[in-house]
Amino acid sequence: MGAIQHEQPHVRRSSSMSFALRWKRENLRLISIIGLISIAMTFMFMMMLYGTAAKKVTVVVNGKETVVKTKQWVLQRLLDEQGVTVGEHDRLSAALDSKLANGDRITVDHATPIQLTADGETKTLYTVGKTVGHALEDLHIPVSELDKVSPAIEEPLPEQGNIQIVRVKKELEEVTEPVAFDVVKKSDPQLLKGKEQVVQEGQAGAVLKKKEKRYEDGVLVSEQVVDQTVQTESVSKIVAVGTKNPVVALSSSSPSLQELTKSGVSFGVKQVINNVKLTAYSAGASSTGKGSEHPQYGLTSTGTRVTEGRTIAVDPKVVPLGWWVYIDGLGFRRAEDTGSAVKGNVIDVYFDSNDYANRFGTKRGYTVYVIGPTKPTAD
Repeated sequence: MGAIQHEQPHVRRSSSMSFALRWKRENLRLISIIGLISIAMTFMFMMMLYGTAAKKVTVVVNGKETVVKTKQWVLQRLLDEQGVTVGEHDRLSAALDSKLANGDRITVDHATPIQLTADGETKTLYTVGKTVGHALEDLHIPVSELDKVSPAIEEPLPEQGNIQIVRVKKELEEVTEPVAFDVVKKSDPQLLKGKEQVVQEGQAGAVLKKKEKRYEDGVLVSEQVVDQTVQTESVSKIVAVGTKNPVVALSSSSPSLQELTKSGVSFGVKQVINNVKLTAYSAGASSTGKGSEHPQYGLTSTGTRVTEGRTIAVDPKVVPLGWWVYIDGLGFRRAEDTGSAVKGNVIDVYFDSNDYANRFGTKRGYTVYVIGPTKPTAD
């Protein structure tokens, strides 16, 4: 009887627990779905609050800064709202689909097209630089100190957008060049006039030159010598030039070279001697070494007696003895005498006065016309 009383309550508890477990299993899926929906709605609500909240954003367009209030939460929408257009080549500090947050700073730089000519080609490029130098730096275009940039680097971007870079390069080159020898001419009184004789052969030297060559876009435009060193000295060529008058074998049968009229007298000329030096002498001891008591005093080497206005001393190799000549400024004279100092184109003119002969001195540059053994006369 006691056992029957205890079994009945046990059966009732088992039935209640089974029902609870069945209900929990049957509704667990529903509970999970309701929980997920609640979370999603909470998130959407928070996002709605975030999206509709006003934000302060700094917008910098081409360096001009503006602080705006916006409820937009995507950068593209903010730019549309502010009327800021962005091209393909423009620069932005963030992607267009970036989310906005309060206090953000957005930078927009509009690019400018330029026509760049460099390295043998022309390209259209886009830059946000405001000067030529900034543009090249922005585009990562290298420029050396020697390169020529037009317009200049410090200039603002040109209106037409044309920029040219000429690549400049300098190269040093060493070359050995010959040095021509000098030709030195020296008078030689032992050599006949008009003749030349090589006394010493010339020899070229050598010099090492360092040249700086300048190229523009690969084309040589200039070169200059910046240094040079003599490797071998040149040796001058020495040439002897004859000054000796040739001996002319004149005779009475020698033909006349020309006809002249001097002092009213016409005559034929067998030889013309230019640049003659005139000196003077007298019969005294100071000129001839013979005193008045000397038996040869006053006698010429041809045996004639000296006569002023007629007698001259000559070099017989130049003017034959006994021949007449005409001297500009003096007139007709006859070659009757010789002298140790009378050589070549030198004529010693006789004067009676020893004092006058001394005062006569030396006169140069005279022209002498050799006539022949007969003195011309006026017809």
